[in-house]
Amino acid sequence: MKKKKEIFIVFKNIFVSFKKEIKKVNSIILLNNFCSKFLGKKSVLSFYFKKIKKFDIIKRKKYSIILNDFKKKINNIILEKKKQIYNNSQNLKKKKVFLDFSLSGRKTKIGSLHPITIVINEIKKIFYHYGFEIFYGPELEHIYYNFDSLNVPINHPSRSKNDTFWFNPDYVLRTQTSSMQIRVLEKFSYPIKVIVPGKVYRHDYDHTHTPMFHQIEGLIVNKLISFSNLKWILKDFIKKIFKKKIKVRFRNSYFPFTCPSAEMDIQNKFGEWIEILGCGMVLQCFKNFDIDCNIYSACAFGIGVERIAMLKYSVSDIRYFFENDIRFLQQFS
Repeated sequence: MKKKKEIFIVFKNIFVSFKKEIKKVNSIILLNNFCSKFLGKKSVLSFYFKKIKKFDIIKRKKYSIILNDFKKKINNIILEKKKQIYNNSQNLKKKKVFLDFSLSGRKTKIGSLHPITIVINEIKKIFYHYGFEIFYGPELEHIYYNFDSLNVPINHPSRSKNDTFWFNPDYVLRTQTSSMQIRVLEKFSYPIKVIVPGKVYRHDYDHTHTPMFHQIEGLIVNKLISFSNLKWILKDFIKKIFKKKIKVRFRNSYFPFTCPSAEMDIQNKFGEWIEILGCGMVLQCFKNFDIDCNIYSACAFGIGVERIAMLKYSVSDIRYFFENDIRFLQQFS
């Protein structure tokens, strides 16, 4: 066995050659072969480790320190080289453009408006061109505006707890946007044309009714307003919202706050008549205001937004609009 100084010089030379050779290594396979050469069973390092086993404990410590020090340095350089080779390979992969034409296309998913919002916006746009202003009202409504001022009798079924969501004896979740007729007449001067979109609430739940749905109330106060004006506006509205000519009819009906009152039906492709909205001439509401009925007249209408949307998009069940099934909503994106 050589002396300590001689061993140090030998390994120093080996280490110098090691650093020169490792620079030429550029793959993991070559690096593994390189490791075997300097750290394997047949390497110079292993040869000296086997030799020092025969020494006494003092000499073994001296020589093992030298050998382990060189082994640690070699290992550190090999680890750094391994990281470098890995990073280089990843960078090359990023630079290469690979297209697999057998894969399906990747679509960018974007959000969209809810179908009910789409219909409300279309309705607002149509009435905006007619010269209507847009107002909004409270969903928690006082019974004066929701019932009393609209001439709804005390014993009317709509006042019962089976039909209406009562908050307390004085307030309800509004059952109709018609309550805004009184608020508009209280706050604004006339002549006036307004529509009031909003949510309304009733105790109903089946394929054509839900506890919450959307209405758009319309009110016109002006001189010489007649039922003929009301019919023309609603007929033209139906033609624009469905973007085609549709047969319509008006049937006599009853609403506590309009007289005469009517319901408007449209004919579907099967020849069936479907109710689409209610309307009439406003007289009862004028009693609470200083409006000369000999000069001014008024008409009103209430449009069910979900009913329009169901017919427009051929939806058979109103509940689809509120179940948030992504497969249903994707049709409108």
